[in-house]
Amino acid sequence: MIRLAKILEIPDILNITKACAKSMIDQGIYQWNEFYPSKEAFEKDIARKELYVLEENGEIIGTIVVSTLMDDEYFPINWLTPNTNNLYIHRLAVHPKEQKKGYAQDLMNFAEDYARKGGFISVRLDTFSKNSRNNKFYKARGYREVGDIYFPKQSKLPFHCYELIL
Repeated sequence: MIRLAKILEIPDILNITKACAKSMIDQGIYQWNEFYPSKEAFEKDIARKELYVLEENGEIIGTIVVSTLMDDEYFPINWLTPNTNNLYIHRLAVHPKEQKKGYAQDLMNFAEDYARKGGFISVRLDTFSKNSRNNKFYKARGYREVGDIYFPKQSKLPFHCYELIL
């Protein structure tokens, strides 16, 4: 079941993202670290009613942010559609012990269905350039790479931006 997250669930959500960060770092993928994702980011996501959790058998095993806000870092990107009525995906995570079971697909299906039902014209996101698994995942879903942005607190290497026209 995918539903809106509750403020009291932030420790569970942080456990998932920290486990994902450790798993990625162990693979030499420096996408997330001790600065990101943060408790403060998740608190803002919940306040805006944009943070969702995936729950299986009463346990939170995944999370996704579905937002209407365009981050400043995205403004220089030459997107495929106008910067109006777009949906943005952030902080998609599935606990490493639950990965490779289709849960990330479920979370993305949820977000894309949400976008279609809401009349959005596209879904936009970014992922670390050196995370080949994520890049293949989004391309297989029909997302097109449109440019690069940088998050110096996370890596000196770029993050690829992707867009799916609905």
